[in-house]
Amino acid sequence: MRIIHCADLHLESPLKNILSPEKAKERRDELLENFDRLVAYANDNEVDIILVAGDIFDRGTKRKSAVKHIIELVKNNPDIDFVFLKGNHDTGGVFDDEYEIPKNAKLFDQNNWKKYEYGDVVIKGVELSKDNYKDVALSLVLDPGKCNIVTLHSGAANYEGEKEIYEVNFNDLKNKNIDYLALGHIHKYQREQLDDRGIYVYPGCLEGRGFDETGKKGFVLLDIGEDNKISDTFVPFALREIHRLEVEVSPTDSMVDIIDNIHAAVDDIIYNDLVEVVLVGKTNMNELVDIDIRRIKREFDDKFFFFKVKDNTTVEIDYASYSNDKSLKGEFIRLLEKQDISDEDKSLIVELGIKALKGENLDI
Repeated sequence: MRIIHCADLHLESPLKNILSPEKAKERRDELLENFDRLVAYANDNEVDIILVAGDIFDRGTKRKSAVKHIIELVKNNPDIDFVFLKGNHDTGGVFDDEYEIPKNAKLFDQNNWKKYEYGDVVIKGVELSKDNYKDVALSLVLDPGKCNIVTLHSGAANYEGEKEIYEVNFNDLKNKNIDYLALGHIHKYQREQLDDRGIYVYPGCLEGRGFDETGKKGFVLLDIGEDNKISDTFVPFALREIHRLEVEVSPTDSMVDIIDNIHAAVDDIIYNDLVEVVLVGKTNMNELVDIDIRRIKREFDDKFFFFKVKDNTTVEIDYASYSNDKSLKGEFIRLLEKQDISDEDKSLIVELGIKALKGENLDI
């Protein structure tokens, strides 16, 4: 038997805070398209079940046309069972009551564990709520002679993401005869040992959406043999990868140097991808380089699907050189040195102060 474990599709995400309206629409359509590709992959690779461990849609933003598209996709692939678990973004439910759910779409309940049996393979899950998440593990009963897959949409105990999530204590799931704990909610692939028998896996999101979702994204393919042993493989599957790179700036760098360094950093990234470059390091206070963000954008905008650059550099302050300097600039540097503020704030004040002394316009 073959099972695809994916999660956090977040179909219909608006993405307008990240991209232009045109590219946001294109990416939103691509999220839906990628699920179509996943189903095609399942057909080509003799997959029996697609298990989606929560957050099929993004909260409150789904179009009826998108919901109908998913339902038709499920209906048109009757040889595959689609096991959908509700996540914290699936407000109201996986699908609204107005839709007729295909027979091969399998859903779970909020109050009790529900199971689907495929011979010796059992998939068991429950929708989490404020009323059940603390003790839901206590009511989980599994046959030790079966291949037991349990699915939950829950953060890990040390997860520091959004707090609108009901976290199950994984210690309560140990020694419960779980072979594979199919999780959703964390958007990065993670695979860890649960206990002597089983593992827990977050497949991550199928497609990255923002620059906090960098790296390879995809799903986990489970192969279950006749001995009920599970072999699991992470399969990268995103249409576009998201990259966030830091590029070091030194006090001696010119704008030409900075652009050359960015070229070197992004050299291996393909055109399809989304790239954010963060400039870090120090600039010279005496030969202050005005980092031209617009110039950098012009240089790289047409090289990727989306490109952005952020200037996080600070000014290197040379206090010693101004200890006896009689100029207004020297007095300014000495006065600043005595202030009880952070080095980061001092760097910003120096940068603005030097520009002001030169009569330049200040971008504040």
